[in-house]
Amino acid sequence: MNAIILRPGLLKAGATTAVLVLITLLLYATGLGTAWIVDRITALSGLAVESPGTARLLAALLIAALLVLNGIALIRLPRTQQIVFIWVELAALLLLFFYSFDLSFVFIGRKIGFLITQGVTTTLLISAASIAIASTLAMIGAIAKLSGSGIAYGLATFYTSLFRGLPLLMQIYIIYLGLPQLGYVVGPVTAGIAALSLCYGAYMTEIFRAGIQSIAHGQSEAATALGLSPTQTLWLVVMPQAMRVIIPPTGNQFISMLKDSSLVSVVGVWELMYLARTQGQTEFRHIEMLFTASLIYWVLSMGLEYGQSRLERRFARSLQR
Repeated sequence: MNAIILRPGLLKAGATTAVLVLITLLLYATGLGTAWIVDRITALSGLAVESPGTARLLAALLIAALLVLNGIALIRLPRTQQIVFIWVELAALLLLFFYSFDLSFVFIGRKIGFLITQGVTTTLLISAASIAIASTLAMIGAIAKLSGSGIAYGLATFYTSLFRGLPLLMQIYIIYLGLPQLGYVVGPVTAGIAALSLCYGAYMTEIFRAGIQSIAHGQSEAATALGLSPTQTLWLVVMPQAMRVIIPPTGNQFISMLKDSSLVSVVGVWELMYLARTQGQTEFRHIEMLFTASLIYWVLSMGLEYGQSRLERRFARSLQR
């Protein structure tokens, strides 16, 4: 009876030991983090390492033990606390990774204000205008693809095929450098907004079309029976239900558009990435500016993720009972 009682505990201990050994071997083989720990211990103690291999193995075992103990502690917490602690721990590791590059935080402090006031403002302007125009194009394209008109369907399919098939960078160059050949001179910001809108409008056309088609045809028939016009049926019956399907992939497209707005820097737009490159060149502090710009992009993306989650909850209320 005692053997039966102890067996689950022995199994858990054996599984924990196996995980510990596996992580240790993985860290030792890859050298991830072990060299940094050995260097820091050597620097603090002032002693030379006589056996580098043994030191790496001990460092790997130390990291593995901390990871296993951390995992055991996290398992015992409620789900919400697990999420919070995971975010805090990973953010701390990310900051530690940045710290290992010996960054000049004084330089970052001098430049970050200019990056935000000038670069972020331009990036948000380009992204917001592109999102609005792309959403409009996507809605028009989706309706055209679902219509019975061969002309509308042909125009929509040609548009989506062309702008999904060309690289976004090429579209920026064609609009900025090609339109002046026809007598239409456009500014770099206008060219960037036009390229982003046309490109992402083509991708989002398929998302909108799939979302509309996901609604059962009986919904439209019921709306017609109630006397609603086709336009009223689309906006009052079909679209509110289709948004549950449309919002998640569309949110991903918006986040991608925010990051791809950095491509307009090739035509001289003073957006975030352009300023990060140019400001880093002044004192040869490229890594500082690139890391700062990356962090700003991440914060902006989290803002879009939060807005997407709020919209998803709003349109999911009809499913709640």
